[in-house]
Amino acid sequence: MHKWIAWTGVLVWMGLIFYLSHQPATESSELSRGITETIVKTIESVAPSTEFNIANFNHLVRKNAHFFAYLVLGVLVIYALKRSEVSGIRAIVTALVICILYAISDEVHQLFIPGRSGEIRDVIIDSAGSSVGIALIMFIDRLVRRKKT
Repeated sequence: MHKWIAWTGVLVWMGLIFYLSHQPATESSELSRGITETIVKTIESVAPSTEFNIANFNHLVRKNAHFFAYLVLGVLVIYALKRSEVSGIRAIVTALVICILYAISDEVHQLFIPGRSGEIRDVIIDSAGSSVGIALIMFIDRLVRRKKT
């Protein structure tokens, strides 16, 4: 039962990534600008003398969003594989392949969205995020196993 819940989480997260990637450039930019403005206002309220280049900061927010989205995907996929009794290097490689193929398909999908483009750089960022998520779960899993023994 738990494995179906885990795989449902993977599919829901992939659906969210697809939904966000399906937004035309104007909508996507508006969303990221709103997030950037919220972050800037929060930082400025804590450190009023801080100055930002909003365009550069917005770019950083957008690329970190890629990294974070795929970090979560990596966590969800490795967890689902573990629940499906796939473990060790086989789970790691399978999770990476799933995440990287999804990142590639996401960038290809964006080629067909008005104002969007598919970028190899984003696949690399997505893959790095997935790798960190997978490594994080493997590290936590190892710690838990050590505590049990």
